[in-house]
Amino acid sequence: MNGVPYIAIEGPIGIGKTSLAKKLSAHFDFHLLKEIVEENPFLGKFYEDIEAWSFQTEMFFLCNRVKQLEDIERDYLQKNRAVVADYYISKNMLFAKRTLPQEKFAKYEQIYQILTDDLPAPNMVIYLHASLDTILERIQRRGRDIEQNIKASYLAQLSQDYEDYMNEFERTHPEIPVIRIDGNTTDFVRYQEDLERIIDQVNARLDETAAARQ
Repeated sequence: MNGVPYIAIEGPIGIGKTSLAKKLSAHFDFHLLKEIVEENPFLGKFYEDIEAWSFQTEMFFLCNRVKQLEDIERDYLQKNRAVVADYYISKNMLFAKRTLPQEKFAKYEQIYQILTDDLPAPNMVIYLHASLDTILERIQRRGRDIEQNIKASYLAQLSQDYEDYMNEFERTHPEIPVIRIDGNTTDFVRYQEDLERIIDQVNARLDETAAARQ
């Protein structure tokens, strides 16, 4: 890991990315970058009819995330101010591959490559994963109306997509450390000791980086 810390937290819908990002931001005094979700005007329609609303939904997310990361690079990373984000923009391709028909995905991929070519990449990734039952329970617990129409089959596919993606990410990006957190046995929202274990892992990675730069 090189330069100022930029940590991205990833995992399926409802796994706790934003909750963990907030807690790490508070602990380390890193700037918190939160993705825009409920502000997406197409998202509710997307969960009702994925095929009809996938392109609009994915394009809204892509454009907003690109703008956020351009601002983060200018206002924080270039000024040596650390950042923790509750997403990594490469997730856009993961979702697009699952939701877009082939002809629209080809167009989307071209736009994605152009817009993200020179965006900053994280130098640490925290990957949260859990069983479908755990994910469904946490979605129900947080009670977002917009998520109540998500099909369990979609979440199951998405979880597998994330697992495949992270396995490939670790293979192709060995220079970026990945911390894997099992959500079935870890609940950092309700149990402080679980949060402290994650903080210890992040600290260890940060210490390794600091030692490497000396």
